[in-house]
Amino acid sequence: MRSIDELRMLQALPLELKVAKTKLRIREWVNEFGVEGVYVAFSGGKDSTVLLHIVRELYPDVEAVFVNTGLEYPEIQRFVKTFDNVTIIRPKMRFDEVIKKYGYPIIGKNQAETVWQARNAIGRGVYAQRLKRLGISTKQASNMGLKLPPQEMLDRYEKSTNGSKFMMDKYAPLLNTDFKISALCCNVMKKAPSHEYARKTGKNVILATMASESMSRESAWLKHGCNAFDSHYPSSQPMSFWTEQDILKYIKQNNIPIASVYGDIVYAENDEQQRMFDDAAERLKTTGCSRTGCIFCGFGCHLEKQPTRFQRLKETHPRQYEYCIGGGEFNEDGIWQPNKQGLGMGYVFDQMNKIYGEDFIKYK
Repeated sequence: MRSIDELRMLQALPLELKVAKTKLRIREWVNEFGVEGVYVAFSGGKDSTVLLHIVRELYPDVEAVFVNTGLEYPEIQRFVKTFDNVTIIRPKMRFDEVIKKYGYPIIGKNQAETVWQARNAIGRGVYAQRLKRLGISTKQASNMGLKLPPQEMLDRYEKSTNGSKFMMDKYAPLLNTDFKISALCCNVMKKAPSHEYARKTGKNVILATMASESMSRESAWLKHGCNAFDSHYPSSQPMSFWTEQDILKYIKQNNIPIASVYGDIVYAENDEQQRMFDDAAERLKTTGCSRTGCIFCGFGCHLEKQPTRFQRLKETHPRQYEYCIGGGEFNEDGIWQPNKQGLGMGYVFDQMNKIYGEDFIKYK
């Protein structure tokens, strides 16, 4: 098992050493499966653009695979088409269909997954660990008419959540909203078509994910390292120990074209003079979007400073903004969902603001 200290040491290395170590991990992966047995997951974003650049410096014929979810910025779609040897695959469901079936992507993946599972447990009439994680006690569960599991199981729930940083009492009100919440959109829209492609072709993916992006990705590195040969879905993450600043620095140093939606890469305000005296003070940023991904994703939007992603979308892509925020209707069960006019996320954001405060999600 790897340690956090080891990860922090790798993350602190200079970029030149990180590139060398990344190339070593890529060579290990290709040596195991062959050039024809691997592919780069290419989203058109800056991280996977850097990865593809490094991989094809070593192996020019490695295939790239782009999952066209229909949720990418138009600039990303156009940018992907400028590359050779890119296979385009698609999910089996549209985003609005995923929302209708599972729910809206709100707050974060862990929180949305917990709320979704907890609501399912309530629907089945049982008390589950996810409800405990949301702060619902056994007394409350009994008052709700939920069937309690054996005491041994309840003790296990208590032990796993006692003092846990994963307790989510704050999000208990989301058990009662008139819209569904879920983290399954990524599974359906991206992971499922990617896994299906891997099964059909026998190829093994190389990803541009980084441990610094989330706790789940940090945990994955601690368990498997960069090359997860022993995973259920074998995958290589040779840039796991990179940071956002590494990505921007690599692009700037190597003059790599990136999608126009990012704008330019510049030094952050007040750093231009300071960096002349302190290399550690160098801080780069993009003048456009800092992250791309799915345009309509609501994960993390409540944490953003203004202008938020949706406020920027309103200015830069008004047609997509109107489709995202507008529309929506209640189904026959009284649950808010998308309709032909739009996804109806404006209603969802307004309800979230009623629960957590007027400026919880800033989107107008």
